[in-house]
Amino acid sequence: MSPILSKVTISPDKTLRDALELINSQALQVALVIDHNQHLLGVITDGDIRRGLLNNLSLDAIVTQVMNTNPRTAAPSTSKKKLLQLMQQHSILSIPLVKDNILVGLETLKSAQQQTHYANPVLIMAGGFGTRLKPLTDRCPKPMLKVGDKPLLEIALFNFIQAGFTNFYISTHYMPEQIQQHFGDGSQWNINITYVHEDTPLGTGGAVGLLPKSIPQLPTIVMNGDILTKVDFQLLLKFHDDNNADATMCVREYDYQIPYGVISGTGSRITGMIEKPIQRFFVNAGIYVINQEIIKSVAANTYIDMPTLLEQKIADEGHVLMFPIHEYWLDIGQMDDFKQAQADICAIGFEQ
Repeated sequence: MSPILSKVTISPDKTLRDALELINSQALQVALVIDHNQHLLGVITDGDIRRGLLNNLSLDAIVTQVMNTNPRTAAPSTSKKKLLQLMQQHSILSIPLVKDNILVGLETLKSAQQQTHYANPVLIMAGGFGTRLKPLTDRCPKPMLKVGDKPLLEIALFNFIQAGFTNFYISTHYMPEQIQQHFGDGSQWNINITYVHEDTPLGTGGAVGLLPKSIPQLPTIVMNGDILTKVDFQLLLKFHDDNNADATMCVREYDYQIPYGVISGTGSRITGMIEKPIQRFFVNAGIYVINQEIIKSVAANTYIDMPTLLEQKIADEGHVLMFPIHEYWLDIGQMDDFKQAQADICAIGFEQ
């Protein structure tokens, strides 16, 4: 087996967690499921895993539960021109090369490896007081607290830059001068930064009402400024666009173990007992994509939280979706979170 194939193949007894580690460690964005005879059993992409999570599968589920068992393949003799045409036609990034059902190669879409640039606006909300991080925030706004050797806001900004975004808006309120002095207009990173200042706190959604009318009429990514994450913003935007969503909320899986045995019954008769069951929920991850129609619905200087804004759209029968994230994510809201971020920053690989 070639070195490239050995890096993207996985056995059918592995878990979604194993597949994610493989996909995230390689640039090919695919995992090929093979048996011990090198027969191709299926293909797994990031999207397959996210759909599995939405269907209540855990990361410990077996890869065979989400893999595409009928992937598009080609013979090794297929010309590169034809392979590229197939990938572009079907919007896929790679095609396994199969002979007699045995995996012998993998052709990738070379153009996908080139940097893509997005004109979509990105709004990072950086106006909070950071009260729960006192005394660190007595003289420093929370987004400017250093994680490793960089301010949290700079790490977030650089993750977007790496994904190809260049059009940024930063909402400020508490100690705005420190943020503006550090980032300026963004020219040092070849990006554009515009500041929108909240004279009074406007909630997690009110800042969108301060965005200028001249912004590109494209879906806008909105993120809380106290989040440390490796979310794939390109995939997030693609999910939003492909599903014609009005708004998309990133969600995280959250497990809660009830510390007691749970008893079910009919009247006084016990019908079942479960010892310390685990309940699984999706929780708001503080990252959103919203269309311009929603932005225009928020009047300037109006207090509103983002969940309330999306609830209004849902009430209007809008198409509001959730995007499950499995990548690293940490909401730095308390001192323990801040300490955790310091421990994670090098291990997770936030390169700058």
